[in-house]
Amino acid sequence: MYTAKVSAKGWIVIPKELRRKYGLKEGTRVQVVDYGDVLAIVPLPDDPVDALHGMLAGGPSLTADLLAERAQERAREESPRGGNVRTG
Repeated sequence: MYTAKVSAKGWIVIPKELRRKYGLKEGTRVQVVDYGDVLAIVPLPDDPVDALHGMLAGGPSLTADLLAERAQERAREESPRGGNVRTG
């Protein structure tokens, strides 16, 4: 566990081990997130789009699910409605 002291200007020093672990260098942008009782310092990627590339790889295919759902809808629309039709 690490402890830091807030300066008069509101600065804190992130311990060297943590800077090295998270790749924090001079000029690295971070986001300070308020979770109520907890403050979190989250490093921001230089290229957010590149950082998200491949994030969903290996998961379920949303395209396949969408195509299957559309096929089911098409089949329902094309099927006769049987006894559900009212006359009169």
